[in-house]
Order: sequence, then C-alpha cells, then structure tokens
Amino acid sequence: MCFSYNMALYLYNICKIFLLIIANNSLYFSLNNMSNERIINVFLDESAEINRTAEVAHEYQTAVSDLLENNYFHLCKNPGGEVVERGPYNLHLSIVENRLLMDIRRLVLLSSGEVTENKREKLTIPMSPFRGVVKDYFFICESYYDAVKQTSPTQLETLDMAKRSVHNDGSEMLIDLLTPNIDVDFDTARRLFTLICVLHIR
Repeated sequence: MCFSYNMALYLYNICKIFLLIIANNSLYFSLNNMSNERIINVFLDESAEINRTAEVAHEYQTAVSDLLENNYFHLCKNPGGEVVERGPYNLHLSIVENRLLMDIRRLVLLSSGEVTENKREKLTIPMSPFRGVVKDYFFICESYYDAVKQTSPTQLETLDMAKRSVHNDGSEMLIDLLTPNIDVDFDTARRLFTLICVLHIR
C-alpha cells in the first residue's frame, strides 16, 4: 500500500514537470513564431464593467475573442515621433478626461522562459470625434436586440446592415486617428472600436 502511494506521488510529480515543460515550450514557440505586430492580451479599465448588459457583455466578449485570435497591430512611432521596437504587445485601454488612453506594453521572452513586459508607450486620442458614431451604434444595437424577439428576418437584416455600416464608419475613423503612430488592419480596428464603445458605458 505504501509502495503504491509513493509510486503514485512520484508519477504525479513527473507529470507536473512534464506539463510545465510543454507549457513553457509552447509559449516560447508562440512568441517566436507569430507576427511581432500583434496584440497578445487586451485589458479594459475595470470601471467600464459598470452597468454592462448581457448584450453588451456578449459584444465585448466576442470582440476580445476575435481580436486575440487574429489581429494586426504595429506601433510605428511613440507620441514623440521616435521609432519604437516591435511587439508583440499587451494593450490596456481606458478613458481619461474624454480621451482614449492606449497603454501599450511590449512583451519579451526571457532566457528563463518567462514572459515579461519590457517597455511601455502611452498614446492618447480624443474621444469627441466618436461621440456621434458611438451613440448611433448603441442605438442600432439596442434596436436590433429588441427586434430579435419580435421582428421578421427581413427587418433584422436591415438593422444588421445599418449596424455594420455604423461599425465600419467608427473603425475607419479609428484608423485615421491612430495614423501615423499605430498601424492596424480593418478587422482589428473594428474589434477595437467595439471595445471603445464598451468603455463609454458608465
């Protein structure tokens, strides 16, 4: 009985070590084989979670999931105009005094296998240009979710097209405001715009 317990404990510890080796190697492979111009993690200001409805939470979760699965994000220059090192990055988003604060933290893989945030760059852009489009986007989203329960498929399709159109307008506006400091593709801009909308909820 004692032998069986000791053997089981031994095998358990061996398995733990084996899994840790696999995890570290997997992370090493990921950071060294993916594009450097991408976001690895995104974090929103915690206060933005107030008054979040189930529909808004769904939009947020979908945007984060799609963003982390596939994105292109290249920090070309810092606010001072200096060229900066490539990512990948952790991105922290918040709204401070009616400006979007993008806290961009470069990730590096240490020789020990640990991942750490090496350098930080902070970029702010005004939120005033987004007021109208964010308001329109939320209005259409609310109309869409209300209509899901009682509207015909044709009307839902019309609302969905309107939602996409406003979403596209906001995404194009974001790309313009990020240039020339940050280069993103259209899909990444769309998902970031959704997160900006979520940040507006107070």
